[in-house]
Amino acid sequence: MAANGTTPKITLYTNHRCPWAHRAHITLKEIGLPYEEVIIDLDRPRDPWYLEVNPRGLVPSIKYSNGAIKDEIITESGIVSQFLADAHPSHLLPTSNTPEGALKRARINFFVDTWFSKIGSFQFKILLEQDEAKQEEIVKEFLALVEKEIEPLLKDAAPFFGGSEKLTLAEALTAPFALRNSSLSKHGALPASLGKGLDALPNYSKWAKAVIAQESVTYIYDEEAVVKGTVARVAKLKATGK
Repeated sequence: MAANGTTPKITLYTNHRCPWAHRAHITLKEIGLPYEEVIIDLDRPRDPWYLEVNPRGLVPSIKYSNGAIKDEIITESGIVSQFLADAHPSHLLPTSNTPEGALKRARINFFVDTWFSKIGSFQFKILLEQDEAKQEEIVKEFLALVEKEIEPLLKDAAPFFGGSEKLTLAEALTAPFALRNSSLSKHGALPASLGKGLDALPNYSKWAKAVIAQESVTYIYDEEAVVKGTVARVAKLKATGK
């Protein structure tokens, strides 16, 4: 509920195949907020009405109203998720008005920043590489970085980040990508060596297994559609030389 006790009205503009939009779904589910959903077709140019909602044409976007806010549009997945977690305090994110809360938020922010600054670009690099030997070299580089940068940050996961028994915002913002690494390697869209290498990292594998078993992470996830869509998109990009 909103701070004034009213249940907010939320419209989520999304696409279930998009990992960025997936972040907002996880956040909403974990907090327990009701929402109306509008599916945006990402396979064709955006309709003019949606460009009025979000001129960038990306998903997710939300339209948010409560007693004090009327039909505010918020865009970009990290900002959408952060806003929802701040507006509706929960296990996802502690408030920042205590030193302990501020420290936990800083550590969550560091984890998320490390994920996307150090390893976030590798999935697409691996998918787009057409030479098998070069692809395996990129996989080795990716796994080495996960072991160096991510594995130590999960040493106290229990099973979630920072010793939490419930998902935190760290998981809400990274789970869609951990899930896709698992799905795409399992079904051959990514090399099997990637999945095997991640499974060999004790902290990461324990954490990821717990994360991708959560209902909030899987409730909109259609593995077959995501794998099929990813393979088709990569084939199109390779054919056009991009």
